[in-house]
This record gives sequence, C-alpha cells and structure tokens, in this order.
Amino acid sequence: MTDSVLAQIAALAKASLPELRAQWRDLFGKEAPGINRAYLERRIAYRLQELAYGGLCDATRTRLADLARTADKGSSARTRARAQDRPIAGTKLLRVWQGVEHSVTVLQTGYDYQGRSFASLSAVARHITGSRWNGPAFFGLRDQRL
Repeated sequence: MTDSVLAQIAALAKASLPELRAQWRDLFGKEAPGINRAYLERRIAYRLQELAYGGLCDATRTRLADLARTADKGSSARTRARAQDRPIAGTKLLRVWQGVEHSVTVLQTGYDYQGRSFASLSAVARHITGSRWNGPAFFGLRDQRL
C-alpha cells in the first residue's frame, strides 16, 4: 500500500464521528447509514483501498452475487446464524461425562456419535446423559449459565 492510503486509513481511528460521516458522503455520495463507528471505519478504509488499487472484477462480482442468492434460498436469518455457530465439519468434540470420554465428530449436516447420526448436539447430549441439555453448552462451545 502506498503511504498516503495507509496514512488515510490510520487517520480514521482519530477522526470524530461527524468527520467520518463527512468522509462517507465524499466517498459514497450519500449519507452514512446509522451504523456504529467501527463499521464506518472499516467500510471507508475498504473504499479508500478500492479507489487507490481498483475494486473487484466483474466476474468476481457476478460470482459473489450468485453465491449470495444460492446461500439465502430456503434459509432464514435464524438458520443462517445457527450455521455460523457450528464448528467446521470434521471437528472432534470431546467431553468426559461420569468418568467416560465421549467423542463426537461434526459432519456437514449433523453429528456422528458412536457410528450413529444425530441432527443436533443437544440430541447427542440427551443420548449421553439421559436428560435435556443445551448441546453446545454440554460440549463447552458456549458458556453454561446456571
């Protein structure tokens, strides 16, 4: 990166919110959205680099738009958020319960425990303990709140 672009990006952290909003207007030609400061800084920094070095090529833009349309089909905001919280397929989760070590493998569309498929970690935890548990909490992926 050139020094001027780096200097402009570094200056964003010291700029006031009204200054960031004014810079947004200059770069995007419209009012800044009512979003937090961190978002404005990141988006302005990206735009400065985009103007200095060029943006994405048309083929990449088209591919990203296609992927976005495909990814959103048949999913709700809740299922997309749930998918983001999921460990990567192939991850092994270990938990010692009543002196026995239990190993669960994360699959693309579920979980494998002792050669048996489960739709959710909560179902695995229920199978292991015999009672209802929050699966991610049981396997230490989430804080357990009592």
